[in-house]
Order: sequence, then structure tokens, then C-alpha cells
Amino acid sequence: MGLASIAVRVRAMLKISIHDTPSQRRLMLEGRLIGPWVAELRSACKEAAADRHGRELIVEMNNLSAISQEGENVLLELLSEGIKFRCHGVFTKLILQQLARRARANVQRAKENK
Repeated sequence: MGLASIAVRVRAMLKISIHDTPSQRRLMLEGRLIGPWVAELRSACKEAAADRHGRELIVEMNNLSAISQEGENVLLELLSEGIKFRCHGVFTKLILQQLARRARANVQRAKENK
């Protein structure tokens, strides 16, 4: 395997770090939220939520460089489940704002259909 293919593999991954404090469990995302990493994030959030012992669950998206449509869909699901998000970059702020609008529209449609 050449150096070019190794570099492509490294850039295509998602790193999820968990930071626990007495009041919070934070999942720090770095890399690209694409392809198989979408299911990995969903799984990590489900596991973190089940084992948080009353702590607030927060997903930090400060170091994401790409988010696929699948990635956006899982973030929307997590927003709908009440998981809180934090981000600081222009890219991730824009994505999160768009997803928050979609979540509000979904809630509004659900209310209208009752």
C-alpha cells in the first residue's frame, strides 16, 4: 500500500473522544462524518446516553471537516432525541442551524397532523 492510499484512509475517518465530568458526558467529533462512520456515531451516542448516570449528553462538532447527507440525517435524529450540540466553526454552525430548522419544521408538521 502506497503513502497516497494511507493518507486517503486517514482523512476519511471519524474520531469520537468521550470526556466525562461530574455533570456532563461530551462526545468530541473530529474528521469526516460520512459512510460507515455515521452508524458509528449513532452507536456511540446510544451507548453514551445509556451510561451517563444523569449527566447531560453533549456532542461537540468543533473539528468536523465533512458531513454527508447520511451524517446530517443522524445528527437530525440526535437533535430530535434531545441531545445537545456545540460547535464553533462556520461550517459546523451552518450545518447545525440548518438541522435545527429542519427539526422545528418536523415538530410543526407533526403537530398539524394530530
